[in-house]
Amino acid sequence: MDRSAKPTTGSDLPKISRPATQALAEAGIYRLEQLTKVMEADILKLHGMGPKGIRILNEALKENGLSFAPKK
Repeated sequence: MDRSAKPTTGSDLPKISRPATQALAEAGIYRLEQLTKVMEADILKLHGMGPKGIRILNEALKENGLSFAPKK
């Protein structure tokens, strides 16, 4: 994994399980704001991400006035 590609601005992701964190990292997602560009369903498809992780991410997004990208 190339750590130099990690964005340096925005809010860090909330604490979620290690498999879910790894799944997001493998998808290149390190910051909460990056989730606004992807749909919730696409994140749920990542290996290691489950309903609990999605719930935690949704709560963190809402706390920051953000949300996943709208369904197409």
